[in-house]
Amino acid sequence: MRTLLALAVGRVLRVLIRLVRKGGGSAFPGLVVSKIAPDLLAKSLKKFSGGLVVVTGSAGKSTTTKMLVSIVRAHGLKVFTNPSTANILQGFFSAIVEQASMTGRLPGEIAILEMDEAHAAELTKHVAPRQVTVLNVMEDQLDRFVDPELVREDLGLVASRATTSLLLNADDPNLRIMLEDHPTEATVSWFGVDEPSLATERFGLATAPVYQAVGARPLVVAEVRNLAAKAFDAELNGLGKKPVVLPNRGLHFAVDAIAALQSARDLLGPNFDFALSAETLNNLPPVFARGEITEVRGQKVEFILVQNPGSMQLNIDNLEGDPEQILFAIGKDVHDPSWMWTVDYSNLSHVDVVTGLQADQAALLLKYHGVPIGAVHHDLDQAIDAFFDLPTPKRGHKTVIFSADAMRRMRRALGFWSPEEVQR
Repeated sequence: MRTLLALAVGRVLRVLIRLVRKGGGSAFPGLVVSKIAPDLLAKSLKKFSGGLVVVTGSAGKSTTTKMLVSIVRAHGLKVFTNPSTANILQGFFSAIVEQASMTGRLPGEIAILEMDEAHAAELTKHVAPRQVTVLNVMEDQLDRFVDPELVREDLGLVASRATTSLLLNADDPNLRIMLEDHPTEATVSWFGVDEPSLATERFGLATAPVYQAVGARPLVVAEVRNLAAKAFDAELNGLGKKPVVLPNRGLHFAVDAIAALQSARDLLGPNFDFALSAETLNNLPPVFARGEITEVRGQKVEFILVQNPGSMQLNIDNLEGDPEQILFAIGKDVHDPSWMWTVDYSNLSHVDVVTGLQADQAALLLKYHGVPIGAVHHDLDQAIDAFFDLPTPKRGHKTVIFSADAMRRMRRALGFWSPEEVQR
């Protein structure tokens, strides 16, 4: 009865909010449902015959999850997954409001979910995941995570709860420490990157530094080899190599791909088809706002999401050439902008428009780092108009670099009504 009531209330709220605010209503109904029926999420996730698969870490969750889900679906399995960015408990409840039957049953044979580090630690207390993939530990917003050691602790709890398989990034020493502190009975597999490919980034994978002795790099069963721009060779132990061409530039996306391939292999077992999986990745478009290029007001624009020092650095370093026109938007999600000062902005020759609720802080740090600024607009609509009123670039496309809050606001202002509009 409580499930019926919660879902009915959630769906009514969702409709009412969207009548008032087009594109809204994706978060609040989930919050309300979580208060009415707090055990609904765990009950719903326990109903999948294939169990629960978790992808977590500081960065790369959305891309890795999209890749993994696409590969598993290509093998014929029906998968339930969360929309991109809906990776916290409130977002999961919202997904139930949208997709579950009135009894709380979700579609699909298996659940593959990206999860925020802290929220994954809470949810897996109640639902033991069949498989967990941990991508990395990066320095993040100090107001939320305080120290990478706390992130390692949360991820360690999640990893230790895997019942069958645990997949870890061999090139992040944080995860070696994590495994020592949180042993598991699950089978552990390591994925990684060969040294020449790792050297293609001046800051490597930009993982959080460690200040203690760490064991040697584990032997990997899946590795990125011969990375050049968007292309690399994916090598899986015992299965040889397959060429992969990514939809995005950068080493971090290659790591996401190799993590997805090995995660699919562990999940599918003898049914895993390497050739089919590589082909699936080769035909996959980017996750929205992760190097996504689309047309807005008759002009091509690339959307690039940045969420912490590592992702900001890697994405700025992997800009295609020297973009002719750049909008830089930092929103209210960056409560403590101090992390942005640790990034090297030397790859930015200029920024045309700065906006977002942290526009002044963003402009200050760009000027301090010697990046010329065209204009600062505190009003997002004015910023968008000013940016798209610039002449069409003579080369390439327009480039938007934004934080998650600015991304949601800007996409809604541009008519991309749902911040999670791209379903996996």
